[in-house]
Amino acid sequence: MKFSFWLSACVVAGSLACGHVWAQLVALPADPPAGSPPAAGPPAGSVTLRAALDVAWQRAVAARESEGQRRRAEADRAVAASFWAAPPSLELSHRDDRLQGNVGKRETEIGVAVPLWLPGQRTARASTAEAAAAHARAAEQVGRLRLAGELREAAWQLAALQAEAAQLDTQAQALKQLADDVERRVSAGDLARADALAAQAEQLAASALQSDVRQRLQAARGRWALLTGLRTAPDLTAATTTDAPAATAAPHPELELASQSAALARRRLDLLRHSRRDAPELTVGLRQDVAGRAEASQGSLVVGLRLPFGTDDRNRPLEAAALAELDVAETHEQRLRERLESDVAAARDAQRSADAQLEAETARARLLRERATLIDKSFSAGETALPDLLRAFAAAAQADSAVARQTTARGFARARLEQTLGLLP
Repeated sequence: MKFSFWLSACVVAGSLACGHVWAQLVALPADPPAGSPPAAGPPAGSVTLRAALDVAWQRAVAARESEGQRRRAEADRAVAASFWAAPPSLELSHRDDRLQGNVGKRETEIGVAVPLWLPGQRTARASTAEAAAAHARAAEQVGRLRLAGELREAAWQLAALQAEAAQLDTQAQALKQLADDVERRVSAGDLARADALAAQAEQLAASALQSDVRQRLQAARGRWALLTGLRTAPDLTAATTTDAPAATAAPHPELELASQSAALARRRLDLLRHSRRDAPELTVGLRQDVAGRAEASQGSLVVGLRLPFGTDDRNRPLEAAALAELDVAETHEQRLRERLESDVAAARDAQRSADAQLEAETARARLLRERATLIDKSFSAGETALPDLLRAFAAAAQADSAVARQTTARGFARARLEQTLGLLP
């Protein structure tokens, strides 16, 4: 049997593996046996990144934090809608002269003290509660975006390893067939024993690479399952078929969060300026007086007002802290805006570079496959030695692997650009 049959089969298989790399990337079946061909299409159980994000968000700690922020904002709204500035209190007092003259004098008073809102304080408290609610919503979007970044990284790492495993399976299968054919020709006396040893060594090297990639692939699967709780593979086909993302009119979630943080700091400062003293208290009660044992009791209505003073000792530290919070929030928003602009520009450059590298690697793989075919014909004619054929075969296989890796790198560059733009899957 001629070498041309096996080498041509290997070259064609490598070409098909590169052409259908995305069909292989989305699959995460059990480890295939050595020598088995790669999958030809996406699995029926694959999930989109969007669905995986929804599932992962339910498991995330950030989701619990976001829910807690929303509940606190709702509680602040309820406080701002109440009639009183703080919970009312019940007041009870009783006086008599039992330890002095003991003539039966008694005085009993019962009342309710209601803290009142200061002028403008209730409106400022409601505005602060609305700002806190908007801040909670923005924080939730940022949490989802950060989780989406982790999922994108895990999914594309998984995709790269899946592509590499598929290429190594194709290469190992071809090398095994080549080693078997060389062994038969050595037995027939057509080739030297050294040629069989060289072919077997190449086959063992490919098997060792397969084991290493499978171990890394299993670790990547474990990370994906830890993030999402899913054993189902991510489907990245849609992410590789659309055009490059463009800038959207919606603000970046992180920038929106920074803006809401600054707005919340302003509302808190405004609330502080409308709360320069503790809440005044209106007291309404009933009082009963008994002048002596033979006297009738007399009742009266008691209305009182308590007005606390606001001093610099109380207000100056609070105002300084509020101003510092506002200054930090505004500075962070400005620096974040500059960083995001720089990150978007860098991500776009990285995607353009990945596109150019993929084009170059694809052309290189096509040339090396053609070269391997020519050397195979030369070897069949007895004009080329087996080591030259093995080197040509290895170069073509490595080029095919490079195309698969660069294809995943291009997809990952696009995913990073989407992440930098603040786009969810």
